[in-house]
Amino acid sequence: MNYQGIQNLLGEKTAYLLDHQSKTIDKSMLHLPGSDFTERIWIPSNRNNQVLRSIQQIMGTGRLANSGYVSILPVDQGIEHSAGASFAPNPIYFDPERIVELAIEGGCNAVASTYGVLGAVSRKYAHRIPFVVKINHNELLTYPNKFDQILFGTVEDCWNMGAVAVGATIYFGSEESGRQIVEIAEAFEYAHELGMATILWCYIRNSAFKKDGKDYHTAADLTGQANHLGVTIQADIIKQKLPTVNGGYEALNMGGSSYGKLNPKMYTELSSDHPIDLCRYQVANCYMGRAGLINSGGESKGASDLAEAVQTAVINKRAGGIGLISGRKAFQKPMKDGVEILNAIQDVYLCPEVTIA
Repeated sequence: MNYQGIQNLLGEKTAYLLDHQSKTIDKSMLHLPGSDFTERIWIPSNRNNQVLRSIQQIMGTGRLANSGYVSILPVDQGIEHSAGASFAPNPIYFDPERIVELAIEGGCNAVASTYGVLGAVSRKYAHRIPFVVKINHNELLTYPNKFDQILFGTVEDCWNMGAVAVGATIYFGSEESGRQIVEIAEAFEYAHELGMATILWCYIRNSAFKKDGKDYHTAADLTGQANHLGVTIQADIIKQKLPTVNGGYEALNMGGSSYGKLNPKMYTELSSDHPIDLCRYQVANCYMGRAGLINSGGESKGASDLAEAVQTAVINKRAGGIGLISGRKAFQKPMKDGVEILNAIQDVYLCPEVTIA
C-alpha cells in the first residue's frame, strides 16, 4: 500500500494526522528508529552481547527488517480473554501452528504467545521467526474474576525453547503491582543474563482510575508514568495502549486528595489534546525513545479494522514509536484478511511520506 492508499484509509482524518507538526516535545529530542537502532541505542548500555543479538534478531526479521520498526503478532488472548471467546471468530487459531504461520505469512518481526503455544511448535519454527514468550497472565477463570498477573512458567523454559525475548504484563496501580514489579524485575534480569530481550506490557488497573464517568486507564499522563516504571526495570521494548485522554493525575487530585505528583507543564507544554502529542508523551517516558514504544492494535471491530490499524500505526510512527503489536484485528479473521491488515500496518512504517511530526 502506497501513500495514497494510506490517505484513502484515513479519510477525513488525513490532514489532521499526516500534516500535524508537534509543538510539544520536539522530535530533535527523541532517539528515533533507524537501521542502526541496535548499535546506536543499545551498544552503550549494560545489555550483553547475547541480548544485543536477540534485539537485532527481532529488528532484522520480516517485512520491516532493518528499518528500525517492528510489527509483532501477539496471541495470548486464549488465557486473557478465554480461548472460546478469542478463537470463535476463526477456530483455526486453536492450533498453535496456525498462529505462527500467520506471523510468518504476515511478515512480522516476531510472534508473541504463551509457553504452551510456542512450546508446542518450537522445534519446527523457533529458527524461522523470533519467539517472544509471554511469561505471566491474568487467567480470568477464578470466580469472581480478579485482576492479577501470575507467572505461568520459568525464564529458563523460554530460553530452552529458543525464544529471543520474554514478555510480561504489570498492572501498575493495582493492589498487586508491588509483587508484580519485583517478580518481573527479577525475571527480566535473568532473561538478560541468558541473552534474551525483554518486552513489558505496561498496563494500569485501578477502579479509582474511572472517575466522573471518564476512564483514565488510557490517559497519557498515567500510561506515560507506567512506561517510565517499565523502563526502570530495564524493559527493552514497552507495549502500551494508545492514549485517548489526558489529565489522570489532575482528576485523581481533585477534592483535596493527594495522589502522585504533577506539574501543569505536563499538559500545557509536554503534550496537547492531539493524539500524536499524547503518544509522544508516552515515547518521552520511554527515555525519549531509547526503549522503543509499541502500541497495541486493540480489539477487532469488523469492517473498520483495516482503517483503525493504519490510523494507529500513523499515530505511533509520527509520535516517534517503533511499531505496533496487533493481534485480534488479525487472527480473528481468515488468514488472508489477517495478513492484509498486518501488511497494511507495516506499509505505514515503510512509507517515507509518513514522517515524524
